[in-house]
Amino acid sequence: MEKYLNEAIIGNKNMLVTFSAKGEMLRLSYPNKDNRQYLKFFHAGVKVNDSDLIYLHNDVNNTYLQYYDTDTNILNTEITNTYFNLKILQTDFAAIKEDVLVKKYTFINDGNIELDVKFLIHSELLSDQNNFVSAMRIDTGMIQYAHDFSVATFSKQKLLSHQINGSNNTIHSGQIGGKDYIGMSQDSSISYDIGKINPGEKAEIEICVLIDENKKTMQAVEDEVERIKKVDFDKEYVHVKSYWRKYVKEHNGLDLKEPTNSYEEKIQDIYRRSILLFPLLTNQSTGGIIAAPEVDEDLTQCGRYAYCWTRDAVFITRALDILKMNKEAEKFYSSFCKMTQSKNGMWEQRFYTDGKLAPCWGYQIDETASVVYGVYTHYEYTKNEEFLKSNLHMCEKAVDFLKKYMKDLLNNTGIYHVSYDVWEMYEGTHLYSLASIFAAFDSMIKIYNVLGKNVSDFENNRLKEEKIHKNIDELSKLQIEIKKYIEENLYDDNRKSYVRNTDDKRIDISLLGAIVPFNLFSPKEKKVLNTIDNINLTLRTYTGGYQRFEYDHYRNGAPWVIANLWMTLYYLENGEKKKAKETFDFVLKTAGKHSLLGEQIDNNTLKPNWVIGLGWSHAMFIIVLEKLGK
Repeated sequence: MEKYLNEAIIGNKNMLVTFSAKGEMLRLSYPNKDNRQYLKFFHAGVKVNDSDLIYLHNDVNNTYLQYYDTDTNILNTEITNTYFNLKILQTDFAAIKEDVLVKKYTFINDGNIELDVKFLIHSELLSDQNNFVSAMRIDTGMIQYAHDFSVATFSKQKLLSHQINGSNNTIHSGQIGGKDYIGMSQDSSISYDIGKINPGEKAEIEICVLIDENKKTMQAVEDEVERIKKVDFDKEYVHVKSYWRKYVKEHNGLDLKEPTNSYEEKIQDIYRRSILLFPLLTNQSTGGIIAAPEVDEDLTQCGRYAYCWTRDAVFITRALDILKMNKEAEKFYSSFCKMTQSKNGMWEQRFYTDGKLAPCWGYQIDETASVVYGVYTHYEYTKNEEFLKSNLHMCEKAVDFLKKYMKDLLNNTGIYHVSYDVWEMYEGTHLYSLASIFAAFDSMIKIYNVLGKNVSDFENNRLKEEKIHKNIDELSKLQIEIKKYIEENLYDDNRKSYVRNTDDKRIDISLLGAIVPFNLFSPKEKKVLNTIDNINLTLRTYTGGYQRFEYDHYRNGAPWVIANLWMTLYYLENGEKKKAKETFDFVLKTAGKHSLLGEQIDNNTLKPNWVIGLGWSHAMFIIVLEKLGK
């Protein structure tokens, strides 16, 4: 079953939950936002009078309206069954003080006849040979469990019926049953009697989903269920709403004013949704940040997304700093980057947010360079010299590796220089990668200049003035060599354009990285202007969206949100506000249903069609807004 589009995202500091546009819960991750998600499916439905099961997320007679409570991570899905005139308001939120998902259902009879309503849940957990899922009924729900986790789905209301084994055979009738209270079934079902609802009246039920990660016996899990059932979830709902609204106010780092028209409203909506998204992508313990909620566990289209790439995270941490999330940004560098740095000074392709190495297929030199660049960028927002001191050794190790890489490239010794590009598709020597190294060296020079003022502050007087000058001199010479290499090898005189690598020499949106953010070139240089002309000729589609590079076949070569935002940043840097607005407006008009930005846009529908809630897209949006305000 394909679950590619996470149309809505909620969660708390440990839990990440995603939903379809029709309210179907697609994914539930805990206690980190990446490594484990539990659901194969979680289907809810109603049996009304003598009907078969009416699935809430999929019925020909259902209409849907979905929205967040303003400035919160509380999601509402209104499902109206037009056949019975039954309206169901499904409200989903993750509690703040408890790691529990609350699903509140309000049933409203908008018709003229009495409705007898039964509510059913049929769920299957992900399972494998070494971690096989079974299930057990409890008085008010069920506990599905494997060797190292359990998922309890329950209410304060007693069960009407349950079925541990064979639910697939009976669930469609809306009538389940069986003698087994425990069984070896990956999927099981439960039902509740909502009762008879008269015209104009309503009824409610609250469903809780609680995950235990191999910390308790089954008896202890049942005790925890009993404790959670005593929570006043009406009060918890108020607390969650208050928490997120306060969070948005506290992190209005750009001090955006209340909008006065629909254009400004759209900007405000994406801005606030970005503020609410970033904490849901972040591991609060380590500072690791996933690229996006997972979309493709079966690797049918990609290599998966719920990992931490240091490159993506560096863009995101800049957005965090803009939004006054400075502690979260600092934690990424001072905790996550320190624990994940290799002995040789580099960072591998990607990691789990707990710091463990994730599946990789090579390395990208810009991942390492980006961290050094990001450390100094964070300092520029905070002016915290203690932060630079504490991360100096980490940066020096990284720069030592980058120096070896550059010397290997310049001397053509073939030890280090083959690296994947920013898109992780082509190995070779890439302009974006070299620009990132240039920026890393520049950042290291600036770090030395800041810390060199107080040489005596360092333990054992390690950072001597002569060492600073020697290192700065070496890095400055290497910067000159980088620019020389690019001019000699990565500018195509026939095309009158910089090209992305020394092999296929395609036009690539990442060429802009040499201008912004890495400042290797200025925006008005003749060769840069030629390159911009080539980008517009080859990468701009008929809708105004930009592809990543020539002949991009991934997902049919759709436009990327970050490509448009990159063009916007360039045009702002070059003082071309009208063109900046054109490229920016494409992002505004193609944002998702809930103002979430995707990775790519379908040119036909002008809607996100892949990886909704991409952290890099939202980060670039915030960076553009900061630039617009200057």
